[in-house]
Amino acid sequence: MAWRALWNDELVRLRLLLIVMLSALGLLAANLWRMQLSQGALYRHSLQEQSIRRVRTPGARGRILARDGTLLADNKPSYQVVLYLEELRQPGRGWRRTIQKVEAVIQDLARLLQLPPQIGREDIQNHISKRLPLPLVAWRNIGDLARARLAERAGAWPGVDVIAAPLRIYPEGALAAHILGYVGRADPPQDEDASYNYYEVESSGKAGIEKRYDRELHGVAGEKVVPVDVSGFHYRHPLPAILEKFKPREAAPGRDVILALDLPVQRRVEQALANWRGAAVVVNPANGDVLAMASSPAYDPNELAAGIAPELWRALLADPHQPLVHRALSGLYSPGSTFKPVVALAALESGRATPALTFTCPGYFKLGQARFDCWENRAGHGAQNLHQALEHSCNVYFFNLGLRCGPAAIHDMALQFGFGRKTGIELGGDMAGLAPDDAWKRQERHDGWRDGDTCNLAIGQGALNVTPLQMAMFAAALANGGKVYQPRLVLGVRDPAGGAVLPPPPRLRNTVAVDPAYMRVVREGLRAVVNSPTGTGRKAALEQFVVAGKTGTAEHGVKGEGKKWAWMIAFAPYEQPRYALAVLVEEGVSGGSTVAPLVHDILYDLLARPGSLQGEG
Repeated sequence: MAWRALWNDELVRLRLLLIVMLSALGLLAANLWRMQLSQGALYRHSLQEQSIRRVRTPGARGRILARDGTLLADNKPSYQVVLYLEELRQPGRGWRRTIQKVEAVIQDLARLLQLPPQIGREDIQNHISKRLPLPLVAWRNIGDLARARLAERAGAWPGVDVIAAPLRIYPEGALAAHILGYVGRADPPQDEDASYNYYEVESSGKAGIEKRYDRELHGVAGEKVVPVDVSGFHYRHPLPAILEKFKPREAAPGRDVILALDLPVQRRVEQALANWRGAAVVVNPANGDVLAMASSPAYDPNELAAGIAPELWRALLADPHQPLVHRALSGLYSPGSTFKPVVALAALESGRATPALTFTCPGYFKLGQARFDCWENRAGHGAQNLHQALEHSCNVYFFNLGLRCGPAAIHDMALQFGFGRKTGIELGGDMAGLAPDDAWKRQERHDGWRDGDTCNLAIGQGALNVTPLQMAMFAAALANGGKVYQPRLVLGVRDPAGGAVLPPPPRLRNTVAVDPAYMRVVREGLRAVVNSPTGTGRKAALEQFVVAGKTGTAEHGVKGEGKKWAWMIAFAPYEQPRYALAVLVEEGVSGGSTVAPLVHDILYDLLARPGSLQGEG
């Protein structure tokens, strides 16, 4: 056939083959034109996007201020020595030679700066595998002298730089440390956009206000982009077009937290506790504002903010005095005789007693075969009415009174004053304590309530335990006639631009259901505790102002070892109270001899000393 003859023609076949080849080349050329010219920008853009790493940058942390505006927690620049590994990269396969080069540079820098290395080979390897495009931090928080030494030799160290990063500082040092808390390295946020490739190191609150208000203090994160090359190194000269598209987003600072703390009061309270292990709380009885709250011993949060050295952390944890424990908020103690006003009000309100009711104290009290001594007065107080029993803190009187009114009335009155419940303060670690009753004992100890339990409860011992903060709010309620406020530590949160803060209204938790006449009887007894020559709290008395209070001494630990918790609650001035406080000393001699002088010193400075704080709070 004709087509077979034509196909057999060799020249025709060559021409057809040429046409096919030319068509293929034309198709390839057209495709190359489309990719490189017509759609080249699109592919270049896609390639560039694949070479971008998004980095989340933290915002500056908000500040913490006292009620007068004094800074308690702030930020300052912390200078870090960093290495840019792309400028230290060494030829060859793998990372061995580059790691060796980085180690050598660090050793040379250590000699120049006269600082020991802070990182080792494992840190370098981790950085390469997880954070390669970001600078490697070799030293944190270097001093001015080290910065000067490096500046003098800056040109001799390619790939080395000094950058500033925010560092949390506490200008008042250890003052109010347990309230403020401290910060530490934060974990990468779990609820953020998952498209971030890296997170710059930022801090988060680990205790105190720093932790409780971490969300408010935490700044708004920003974003920057880091171009990388095929090996993952930071690409130092990116195309302007790519940076134009991926514009950085500036981080924003966090909000400020304003506290109710009155710094002169806080300082005075901490000075009083300086040589003791214990706690103290001062509140405004008119609204529940926490003017001071101290726990001793304390710690300096500045030592923890820059990164906790393992040896320091181990020392803090192993310290037998437990400086990390917030005793005022989390410490649980038997209140001893400071609990007796609860028993007195319970007996009066229940109708089982009157102010004139008298019991005779021979120096001891017998319950069955058991004998209970009347604290230090073994000779006895003789005939005592309620006023005298409060003044002298007569245990025998309150043993009788407790049995007369019964444990249910005492338990109910204790709950009304907030015992056995958390105070609601704006801090973590707020302990509820325990106001025991028959139901609790049956559940926890599988035994019914006995008269011996009532006797222990009547003098603030046994299973009853409280916190110093609860006792301060109790003192405030006695001062104001029975209003139990929620302690107010935070006055408000404000934006970094500043402006006035409107404090939240005081939160009244309860008004104790007691006849005002009975409250006056108990208050008069507390006035005698301090102002009578035979009152147990007479060492707290002031000449210019009338102070009311109640001392207490509670035995704890193994019987016979003589371990005691010494207490005093107080308020002043008596007629128009402006301060209510509770002070606890662990292993004191007694409330009257150990704590009453401390209360005197605190209240003298707040009220009576020339130039005192009468206008504060």
